[in-house]
Amino acid sequence: MKQILLVFSFLLLALNTNAAECPRIISQSPYITHSLQWLGLEKCIVGASRYDRLDLPRTGGILDPDKEAIDSLMPDIIFTANWTKPDTLKDVTPGGAQAFRLDGFNTMQQIENNLLSMGKATGINDIESRVKIFHQDWRKAAKRIDAKGKKVLLISSCGGTPYSFGKTTWLYDLFSQAGFKPVETHEKVRHIKKGNEIEEITALLDRFEPEVLFIFERTLNTQCNLIMPKTPVRIVAMDGELFLHPAPVLLEGLKYLNQQKTRWQ
Repeated sequence: MKQILLVFSFLLLALNTNAAECPRIISQSPYITHSLQWLGLEKCIVGASRYDRLDLPRTGGILDPDKEAIDSLMPDIIFTANWTKPDTLKDVTPGGAQAFRLDGFNTMQQIENNLLSMGKATGINDIESRVKIFHQDWRKAAKRIDAKGKKVLLISSCGGTPYSFGKTTWLYDLFSQAGFKPVETHEKVRHIKKGNEIEEITALLDRFEPEVLFIFERTLNTQCNLIMPKTPVRIVAMDGELFLHPAPVLLEGLKYLNQQKTRWQ
């Protein structure tokens, strides 16, 4: 009986130690949640944005964080995007909590920097070596694709509120590293007017004449079939969940892109 009690006490101590090592985290964007999952910190997330798929209390979005919901969750750390205004973030951050505004939308290097910042904030001792491995892994995966300069246009979707990925976006950087030649000339994302999506996408195709149009949807919807540029272009659907988050899930995206070579070569 004494031995059983000793084992039970040891298990309680281990559980309490793990709990103490796990900060209470709020994630204000799905791309941040993806990064936390890659870091092995999903169990530490106590609240997430309205756009997340986690079954957790909602805390608003990056532009409009919910102060009351955040207060009620008593977080240790809040991670949000740099789109959250500093004054807004300060206002919704409870006393004693830390808040971090993350980048990630411009380059792959920013994604690596995010992982480093998040790892240091949460006390991951080997974070530098883990980020170095991520850097090596995505570069190797991109190199394996070897697209040989194929000209591409990268569009988020055919309907709703689509946008084209410009020169200072993570997807432009990623596809360039994979050997493609993105043709968009806009500096960041080019927003496509809602209600006039097909006409504007077609105009971009006529202007840039890419060889492949990547649409980041799992399957091409019927609206995509209305795209009829003057110069024929191959239209390829890609799973947006693997590409539209500036996070380590892009490794799966690169793997999928390589597996689908026959569709875009």
